Amino acid sequence: MQVFPQSISLAGRRGIVLGIANEASIAWGCARAMYGAGAQLALTYFNDKAKPHVQPLADEVRAPIFLPCDVEKPGELEALFEAAGRHWSAIDFAVHSIAFAPKADLQGRIVDSSREGFLRAMDISCHSFLRMARLAEPLMPRGGCLLTMSYLGAEEVIEGYDLMGPVKAALECASRYAASELGPKGIRVHAISPGPLRTRAASGLTHFDTLMSNVEQRSPLRHLVSIDDVGALAAFMVSDAAASITGGTLHVDGGYHILG
Repeated sequence: MQVFPQSISLAGRRGIVLGIANEASIAWGCARAMYGAGAQLALTYFNDKAKPHVQPLADEVRAPIFLPCDVEKPGELEALFEAAGRHWSAIDFAVHSIAFAPKADLQGRIVDSSREGFLRAMDISCHSFLRMARLAEPLMPRGGCLLTMSYLGAEEVIEGYDLMGPVKAALECASRYAASELGPKGIRVHAISPGPLRTRAASGLTHFDTLMSNVEQRSPLRHLVSIDDVGALAAFMVSDAAASITGGTLHVDGGYHILG
C-alpha cells in the first residue's frame, strides 16, 4: 500500500528566492513557507537601499546566501547562481517573483506605451525568468522546480493592469515552453497566479482599491488571499507531492478566475 505524506516536507531541499522587497512581498510568503517546511534558502535584495528591509527576513530564515540581484545589471543574476553552486553544488527549486514597468507606461493606455517601456517591462518581468531557468538548469541534475508569479490580467482585461497584461501573458507562455524543454531533465515549471495583494509592486496600479474590493465581494470564497496562501501553494509545488505536475498556471485567488 502506498503511504501518502501527511504534510509537506522540504527537509534537505535547497532553493533560491528572487524578489523579496519587504515583509509584504509575495516572495517572502514563499520563502517563509519553504523555510518552515525545512528548506535552506538563498535570498536576494535589489540594491543597497532595499537591503535593510530584506536583511532581517534573510536572518529570520537563516539564509546562508544573501546577495544583491538587479536583473538589469550584467553579472548579478549569474553571481547568485554561481554562489549557490559553490555553497551547495546543486539546488532543488528557484522562485522568480520580479515585475516592473515604468510608471508612465503602466498607468497609460497600452496602445500609447513607449517602445522602451514595453521592452524594459518584458525584459525584467519575463525574460529574466528564462535567464534564471538557464542558470538553474545545470544546478538541477536530480531535477527540480521553477516557479514564477503571474496575474489574472494575463488572461483577461483587468482595468488598470494595462501594459502588464501582455507581459504576464508572455511570462505564462514562456513557463509552458520551459516546462516542455526542461521536463525530460525532471525540471518542472509553473506560473502561480495569485489574487490581488497589497505589495509594493501593486502600488503603481490604478483602480487597485476598487479591484481589491471587487474580488473580495465576488470571489466564490468571498475573501482575499494572503502571501501565506501563495507560499503554501509554492511549497507544495516544489515538493515531491507535486512531482508529476508541470506546465501549469496555478490560481490562488479564492476562485475569482472562474467568474469570467
